[in-house]
Amino acid sequence: MPPAPAVIDAEVWPGVARPPAGMKAQVAGRAADALFRAAVRRLPLRVEYPDGTVLGAGGAEEPVMTMVRPADFAVRIGDNGLIGLGESFMAGDWEAPDLAGVLEVFASSVDTLIPVPLQKLRSLYLPRAPRQERNTEQNTRGNISRHYDLSNELFANFLDSTMSYSAALFPASAGQLAEAGWDALAGAQQAKIDRLLDKAGVGEGTRLLEIGTGWGELALRAAARGATVHTVTLSSEQQALAQQRIAEAGFSGQVTVGLQDYRAVEGEYDAVVSVEMIEAVGYDYWPVYFQTIDRVLAPGGKVAIQAITMPHGRMLATRNAYTWVHKYIFPGGFLPSVRAIESVTEQHTTLRVRERRGMGDHYAATLRLWEERFLQRGQEVRELGFDEVFRRMWLFYLCYSRAGFQSGYLDVQQIVLDRREAQL
Repeated sequence: MPPAPAVIDAEVWPGVARPPAGMKAQVAGRAADALFRAAVRRLPLRVEYPDGTVLGAGGAEEPVMTMVRPADFAVRIGDNGLIGLGESFMAGDWEAPDLAGVLEVFASSVDTLIPVPLQKLRSLYLPRAPRQERNTEQNTRGNISRHYDLSNELFANFLDSTMSYSAALFPASAGQLAEAGWDALAGAQQAKIDRLLDKAGVGEGTRLLEIGTGWGELALRAAARGATVHTVTLSSEQQALAQQRIAEAGFSGQVTVGLQDYRAVEGEYDAVVSVEMIEAVGYDYWPVYFQTIDRVLAPGGKVAIQAITMPHGRMLATRNAYTWVHKYIFPGGFLPSVRAIESVTEQHTTLRVRERRGMGDHYAATLRLWEERFLQRGQEVRELGFDEVFRRMWLFYLCYSRAGFQSGYLDVQQIVLDRREAQL
């Protein structure tokens, strides 16, 4: 666990350096404290306060949340809801030896943490997404850059040798995934990629479009099959490293890496593959994302995407929400439901979903390994210039994500689409 920051730079971390102040914040904090204490009393959790108070329905074996500055925690929650939960952890207002375990308890109870009458009022006081974070062609480059251009070295410190930043597919049953170790991760990432390439029919002579390059592993494996690959990204850092890896592997003649918005892609392709890119598209732009794929896909072509998904009802309820993840990790992002993908493609394209496989438990295992590696590489991350607030933020992000998959609140799907007519 990264230590609590001794001093927080208010210019770098304006939402974290100081808790909200003023009468309004104090009133909201008292209300939030009462709601939080009432909620945790029925959860399988132990919340320990400095005065010795212990709340929660859990026993000694349940995850522990230790309050360091409960008053600061309360005003942050009262002022900013779940954004305040993350910011209070970044500030060191609370600790948890098993952070993912604590967050999993909250994720499992997300629909009941706040009384239903108050849930209906959330839109009146919680923040809305800034207009500059909508994924227009003008804004998207900046949104992507804020995450993926942080530093290739940062990502290399917790990703495996394939530099794959998406769910792996382990050769293990659900019961064995908890035992999956670091040595299995690179092979599991390649297995994930190979399954997508197989489903898209990628082989010798295939003209492949990849939307979302990452650091080039999928393009490399497709080129090794004999495909010609055009892959696009909006991250200059990713483009540079992907081009380097492709050149070192001897595939520069088969692969082009474009610094390009997916909407600007031209040409015709036998297959389109996109791994965990739709999450960055934004709710309003899903039709144009799939219309672009439909436009460039050759007759008889296939599409294989990997997408993080959420339940349809939660998707509808949160599509206008501005969350901690938006503010600190993925500006402009939003997770689709499977039903939304099916609906958008049916209404706006000639594409149809033909096959899908859920593998959320594999993502939980992937995130566990990233989290362990990130914590092991704490000194290396610090030497790159990332402070303790950043390190706590990144840990919260990894654990927050893992909790979503462990609780079943999130899933990840490999989805195959094509234009085949429905069979009579």
